[in-house]
Amino acid sequence: MSKERTSVVGVVVITACLTAIGLGAGWVVLSQRLAQQTVASAEEEAPAEEPAPRRRARTRTSRAADAQQVDASSTELVPAEALAEELAGSSASQDDEASSAQAPVAAPLAAEPAGELLSAAAETAVTHDDELDARTIMEESQRRSEARFYRYDGLLQSFDAKNKATDKRWTFDRVGSNGRSKAVLRFSSPAEVNGVALLIHNHTDRASDQWMWTPALQRDRRIALQDRSTRFFGTDFSFEDLEERDVDQFDYEMLGSEVAEGADCWKIETTPKKSRSSHYTRSIAWIRKDNYLQVRLDNFVDDEVVKRLTSSNLENIQGIWTARLLEMADLRRHTRTRLALQQVSYNTPMKDQDFTLQGIRR
Repeated sequence: MSKERTSVVGVVVITACLTAIGLGAGWVVLSQRLAQQTVASAEEEAPAEEPAPRRRARTRTSRAADAQQVDASSTELVPAEALAEELAGSSASQDDEASSAQAPVAAPLAAEPAGELLSAAAETAVTHDDELDARTIMEESQRRSEARFYRYDGLLQSFDAKNKATDKRWTFDRVGSNGRSKAVLRFSSPAEVNGVALLIHNHTDRASDQWMWTPALQRDRRIALQDRSTRFFGTDFSFEDLEERDVDQFDYEMLGSEVAEGADCWKIETTPKKSRSSHYTRSIAWIRKDNYLQVRLDNFVDDEVVKRLTSSNLENIQGIWTARLLEMADLRRHTRTRLALQQVSYNTPMKDQDFTLQGIRR
């Protein structure tokens, strides 16, 4: 009986062991399957990775950084339009939502080179005609010639149609800012014109006021608007030619580029505004690209060039590029007057009372 009981106990023990082993193996297999299902489920539920917008953002940033590294002193600047087109091409491949999100970034990046271009233009000439508009060029030309005080002695040689010359001398004094300046031109020789003076008060919104003092008659007279086209004391300069041309008194149109007086120039058409009261219909100016100095000015009446002013013998005087030789040609009369500037000086203080009617009578 004891042997039978022992056999039963042994069977029970063996069965329990086998059951435990089976359960352990089943648990391991079940755990592995659960782990695999968890990983698979996590992979299915994880959102698809979309690094493209970040790559595009980095691409835009790198392009902007490349654009910002353009040397402002270089004559070959990257136009803002080219960068804008490149960025636009990259954005075209994105979906509408991504494009909308990136649009505010693209606009300022494309605008930055344009700001660099205008800053560089204030210090150096620009070789691309479409980089600057006509008014900007004329404003820069005026800015570079700005001086609070200006004085020179001038030798005038007037040549008639037979090339016979007559010499005169005058002094020219100017005070004030462009458009609001005052000037006195006074003859010193020959004897018959000695002391004759012209007082000019320039304005930004209308034609200048002019008075002429004649010592022989001991009187001054105001120059009427209808007389501005007449010659000034036998020279080829008219009363209007002696006025200051302020940038705000004209409308501008770029005509392209052309070589004038041996230099590469912008060719710009200027049309006087109604307040200018000019007897010229329009003018064409040639502005050097290297120093923004005007070297030629053609004045038209309708479609005919009637006066041509050329400038040469350029010299940098006290930081201002100055034409030491000016020549005004009257193309209708076939005469010309050459003005050589001598003893030029800038920013030498002058007295305001010298630019009054009482001042020119002395």
